[in-house]
Amino acid sequence: MSRVGKLPVAIPAGVTVAIAEGVVRVKGSKTELQHVVLPGTTVTVEGSEVRVTAEKITRNPMFGTMRAQIANMVTGVTTGFSKVLEIVGTGYRAQMDGQKLVLQLGYSHPVHFTPPAGITIKVESPTRLVVSGADKAVVGQVAADIRGFRPPEPYKGKGVKYEGEYIRRKAGKAAGSA
Repeated sequence: MSRVGKLPVAIPAGVTVAIAEGVVRVKGSKTELQHVVLPGTTVTVEGSEVRVTAEKITRNPMFGTMRAQIANMVTGVTTGFSKVLEIVGTGYRAQMDGQKLVLQLGYSHPVHFTPPAGITIKVESPTRLVVSGADKAVVGQVAADIRGFRPPEPYKGKGVKYEGEYIRRKAGKAAGSA
């Protein structure tokens, strides 16, 4: 039984939560998010908090996940989520071309990336990006997609990495003594 799942989710002022036809809708001042109620869970709004309960008390792993999804939606419509990416490497850089992100990552061609709806990409400097949006999963996926164009390599550490990510370094070739 999830201990976190038992906790209620507080609804701040200016946020409305509605449950209809098996879908939870959270609406804030910025945007609206929705999520399907997971099987085996019941979601109820009681005053200024949302409670998630398991339909079957024994062995239902879904209600902790459902509670976390609702908490993320409430946080997303109030403050939003963001991920910071750093680009390391000589000549590696990023710039915005309208809505498209253009990355120079050491390939013979630039890499173009169009973010999905609801996601904003801000280039703070040529080697620093901020991906932000209301949906935590989509923000994380977009950041992972951008990182996937050139993941950091272990010898020189060149590539796209998350802010604060530790890159485990390997020793290069040792000079041979024949």
